[in-house]
Amino acid sequence: MASSLTKGSAQQGTPAGGKTFFGHPRGLATLFMTEMWERFSFYGMRALLVVYLIAGGPDAKPGSQGGGLGMSEANAVAIYSVYLAMVYLLAMPGGWFGDRVWGPRRTVAIASAVIISGHVALALPGQAAFFAGLALVALGSGLLKANISTMVGHLYDGPQDPRRDGGFTVFYMGINLGAFAAPLVIGTVGQKVGWHYGFALAAVGMGLGLLQFLIGSRHLSEKSSVVNAPLSPEERNSTLRKGLLWLGIAAVFYGVVYFSGRFTLNWALVPITLLGLIIPTAVLVRIKRDKELTATEQTKMSGYIWFFVAAAVFWMIYDQGGSTLAAFAETKTSDSLFGLNFPSSWFQSLNPLFIMALAPVFAWLWLSLARRDREPSTTKKFGGALVLVGASFFVFVLPMLMAEDGAKVSPMWLVSIYMIQTIGELCLSPVGLSVTTKMAPAKYASQMMGVWFLAVTAGDCITGLLSLGGVDLSGSKVVGVEAALAVIAGVAIFQYRKKVEALMGDVH
Repeated sequence: MASSLTKGSAQQGTPAGGKTFFGHPRGLATLFMTEMWERFSFYGMRALLVVYLIAGGPDAKPGSQGGGLGMSEANAVAIYSVYLAMVYLLAMPGGWFGDRVWGPRRTVAIASAVIISGHVALALPGQAAFFAGLALVALGSGLLKANISTMVGHLYDGPQDPRRDGGFTVFYMGINLGAFAAPLVIGTVGQKVGWHYGFALAAVGMGLGLLQFLIGSRHLSEKSSVVNAPLSPEERNSTLRKGLLWLGIAAVFYGVVYFSGRFTLNWALVPITLLGLIIPTAVLVRIKRDKELTATEQTKMSGYIWFFVAAAVFWMIYDQGGSTLAAFAETKTSDSLFGLNFPSSWFQSLNPLFIMALAPVFAWLWLSLARRDREPSTTKKFGGALVLVGASFFVFVLPMLMAEDGAKVSPMWLVSIYMIQTIGELCLSPVGLSVTTKMAPAKYASQMMGVWFLAVTAGDCITGLLSLGGVDLSGSKVVGVEAALAVIAGVAIFQYRKKVEALMGDVH
């Protein structure tokens, strides 16, 4: 999902200065380049992740480069799903650190350094270094995700600044440029030269991002250095005590498990995956049961839960583009087209390419339909997105059946699947961000954007639990069931749209 938080502040200012960046404050160029390089490093590593995990193992492509961790595809999918879930889960504490501890600017600088150290660890041989690197990249990405978007908002004179939406559009292009280039560059180096060279190149990319961020930070708004609600000494000490207590409990528990000789990877993956489902549920329940919310806000939250669950189902399937589909691309899809040979990681460039090509088309389409009072409602867009992502997996069943006898299928099958999924994403992701801001209770206006991204966490954790539970996500029957589930969910949203729209109140 090549998207990011678009959280802004109600009190914003534009830094003084002569030069502009496409008519926008000069600081937008700094944030554009930082995000582009961060996405370059993130999506480059992501494109290699599953292929590296299965390399040298029973599910690896015959004759392919060894040197990976030799895992089964099921374990690789589970690790990928948990990793992606943690990135979006950690965006909430990342925003908290920016608001209450370091301020957005310092948090982004620290996050970038953490990401670099994570990629460096991934570039080192050994399973311990790999998992440490993966944890550091997830932590750094979570810290960065909320805060860099907040700083984009700081560049403008409040929500009514006419340049604001255009600024986020330019920023969004930086995200997708980095996501598009990464698999082509890092993926090629990783698969053709060596895995660890690819991971090292991701560290170089993030290093360039941090360097230009530090150089260009003078163009950012002064508000980006402000800690909006700093912790009091009592709150700081209490938070530190609680953090150390939970860390101590985890250390003792896993120490006992490890030294008893019972530790396996599932001892780490299963609890994390369960937390990825429990935390989003707990957050929604806490907000919904808040007695300070008005009756209207309570009603809107009831309606919002429909969208949250629908989004979780969508991301459960969509995010398998980097796991189940990536493994299929590596082992069962032809690696040449029109005489051009390419590594399987190149398929990961299709989604950002389609987003850059189709996003302007969809923006024009919604505006054109709105002028004629024919724009589909939010519920219809969500329903359509679920039907589309389900349809993409129904299409996926066909090449899976064709490859059962060992034959390699045409790359155009995957091109078609990624295109259908991207169209579904454009119907759901921007609309979901918008409806979240519109339906958020006043008390949780800032936090709700993080809540929206918890739907990604929930969806990926469902995939992770299925893999850990022994469900073969690479089987055509399971893929068909997932496709049917998404389509049924989409039809249900459409059938109950009047009930949901009634809960939405004045939001449409």
